[in-house]
Parts: sequence; structure tokens; C-alpha cells
Amino acid sequence: MASPNEITVAQLLRLIGLPDAPVLVDISIDPDFTADPFLIPGAFRHPHTDIDGLVAKLDGRSSVIICQRGIKLSQGMNALLRNRGLKSEYLGGGNHAWRAHPDAPRIPAASFPNQVAGCTRWVTRHRPKIDRIACTWLIRRFVDPTAEFLFVSPAEVEGVALRYDATPFDIEGGFWSHREDRCTFDIMLDEFALHTPALDRLARVIRAADTNSHESSPEAAGLLAVSVGLSRQYKDDFAQLDAGMAIYDALYRWARDGQGETHDWPGGNS
Repeated sequence: MASPNEITVAQLLRLIGLPDAPVLVDISIDPDFTADPFLIPGAFRHPHTDIDGLVAKLDGRSSVIICQRGIKLSQGMNALLRNRGLKSEYLGGGNHAWRAHPDAPRIPAASFPNQVAGCTRWVTRHRPKIDRIACTWLIRRFVDPTAEFLFVSPAEVEGVALRYDATPFDIEGGFWSHREDRCTFDIMLDEFALHTPALDRLARVIRAADTNSHESSPEAAGLLAVSVGLSRQYKDDFAQLDAGMAIYDALYRWARDGQGETHDWPGGNS
């Protein structure tokens, strides 16, 4: 019988990428992680010996604890967190069960940029519209929920990256940028191994809107219109980003399980 504090791979797959997803904590010991250096999307590593540090990091948020097999490490940490009054579950079968699931993506640890003060730091051009907001959404929802983003004038991106140890993205000639006919969002899906049916469907819309090829995706014109509207509505890049995150959260749910729904009046679907 499954423990009431256990979450299955299938259940966790439905939560990852959502704005209210639990915090994912991988407490695998170093030898196990070295032998299989991959992370579940959105997870971060934390030593199982540092319960106080983890409690502080969670700051009252619910969590899912992950180890290699879902046995003593994750169940013990789960019990300790619940003893501290926190809502917590552990992943049944751990990383082994996740790896065995055909639809569960895994991010190679080698793809992560250098971290600064425990999180990734990214820099790009100010006044984001489509690709830059889409990439920010992808990183925060699937790669590093605590990531920092810096928006600066285009001529200063590389200098800021150097001075503040940030990773530049969506700038011409950079690693995290357009390649041939694909946009930066596509490249991030490649490098982070995040190709899923929903994210690939979303990528087609983003690519078409960002490269002015609306004929390849009927939704692209709408995304462009909303993105331009947001850029006119907000002067502050971070206020615009906050509003844009909600837009991409909604687009992701459409791409994952709502693209077949239509609307008509009177009657029909609503």
C-alpha cells in the first residue's frame, strides 16, 4: 500500500510547470548523483544532512523530496519536514522511477550555467516582448524557480554578464540564442532536454510569433498582439514580466491539455 505522503511519477508530471507546483528537492547522495547526473525539471540539490537549511529555504512552501529510490533518504526527510509542520511528500520510486517513465524529461546537470549565491543569473536586453519572456518563463517553471534575471540596454549585456557573472541569452551570436530558423526558446528546450508534446507545441507558437512566420501557427498572431500590448502597457520590465508569466502559464495549459477546445456563440463549447 502506498504511503499517504507518497506522490507518484504520473502525479508529479501533472504538477511540474504550473505556478503553484511544489518545491522539488533532490537529496541524493553525491556518488549516486555523479553516477546519474540528471535532475527532474525544477528540482535543486540539497544535502540530506542539512534539515535546518532546507527548512529555511522552503520558507513554509510545500515540497516533494526526491532521492534515488524513494526509500530511506526521501522518506526520512519527508518525515522530518512534516514534523516541523511543513507540507511535504516524497517521490515514490525516486529518480529510478522517474527515469523509467517514458514521458518524464530529465535535465542534464551539465547544461546548467554557473550559479551565483545558489541560483542561476541571466541577463538580456531590456524591453522584452516574446522570446525573452518565454525563456524567462521556461527557466522559472522548469529549470530554476529561483533564477535571477537582469534586463539592461542591448549594448551592455555582455559587459554586465562579465561583471556580474550572469549568463547572457537572446543576444546575437550568443550560445543561448537563435540558431538558423529556431528561436532561443527552442535552443533552451534542446539544451535542457525539455522536449515534451506540450512544450514543443508551445515552442511552435513562440517561434512563429518571434520570427514573423505566422503562417506556421495560427496562434502566433494573437501572441504577438498580446506581447506588443504588454510592452505598451508596462514601462517597468519586471512588471511586464510578471504579467507575461501569467500569459505563458495560460498558454502552457492550452498546449498541454486544452488545444482541442473551441468556442462559439450561441451554444457550442464555452
